[in-house]
Amino acid sequence: MTPTRRPLTTADLAPLARAALGPSRTLTGVERLRGGTKKGVYRLILDDDSTAVAYVWSADEDYWGRPDPDPRDVFSHGTGLGLFTAAHDRLAAAGVRTPRLRFADSTHTHLPADAAVVEDLTGGSLEDALARDPEGAPQAMERMAELLATLHAHTGPRFGKAAVVDGGGSSHGVSCEQRVTEGALRCIAEAAARDARAAAARRELEEEVHALAAEIRPRDHHTLIHGELGADHVLLTPTGQPALIDIEGLMYFDVEHEHVFLRLRFGPHYDALRAPGLDEARLRLYRLSMHIGLVSGPLTLIEGDFPDPGRMRDIAEHNLHEALSLLKSAS
Repeated sequence: MTPTRRPLTTADLAPLARAALGPSRTLTGVERLRGGTKKGVYRLILDDDSTAVAYVWSADEDYWGRPDPDPRDVFSHGTGLGLFTAAHDRLAAAGVRTPRLRFADSTHTHLPADAAVVEDLTGGSLEDALARDPEGAPQAMERMAELLATLHAHTGPRFGKAAVVDGGGSSHGVSCEQRVTEGALRCIAEAAARDARAAAARRELEEEVHALAAEIRPRDHHTLIHGELGADHVLLTPTGQPALIDIEGLMYFDVEHEHVFLRLRFGPHYDALRAPGLDEARLRLYRLSMHIGLVSGPLTLIEGDFPDPGRMRDIAEHNLHEALSLLKSAS
């Protein structure tokens, strides 16, 4: 990323808004919504007070600065219009709510970037709702559990990104646990290069990853999962129904991978989302792997020009503590 990065303006987004929403309405303002690191998310404000949301995929909107990802790598950089539209269509077919797609453009005709326009769900995020209304949390989490059950009822013939598997393709690697193990070892090396405590524990972490991987038995089914499902990736409709966002990482994988992330991000609210029959061996490996990834990822991100490095350092610090604590409990 370069210091010249700037948010898009009303003038920049007006042609896209006109193509998506029609010439009878005029774009009067835009608001860049916070939180995204891989794409730009902009609220479009129109002269009749209606709104929509634009997603923009470009190098200027992606703080990771990674080269074009290989979609056959299930853990490659999950971004891009193609992944988004494939995930949107798969979720719609599965009966899982997500902001409805109103327009998609890969031609760069209306903006010098891939872009999409979706409906604006104005009920706020589930994360904000849980903090704002603790008394309403049980009902909100019951609805979230229903959505999750609908999502996880769908399976695929192979593991991989939904766009690849639904298109008849296959992913690199032979199993979910193999890909998680490889990713964990890579993240350990990346974390060790950036933090002295991770470097000191590198051998122990690598040995523990191998030991946990050795406990896993083969499996022949793969579940449709979001991949990074925290309460901040759930918006609420005006009637309080949950809808998934940041869906480009939608994949067929081990459901335990989803539950490790859910437990991490939902904290005390996770009990409402627990599911029977989860494989404890997979949970152990995926939990350690996820903590390690949430050390190396944030530390790598802040080497660029990400505007909130303090938040990323806090995430890395917390997850390094958790990973080292898992080592102690295993010894």
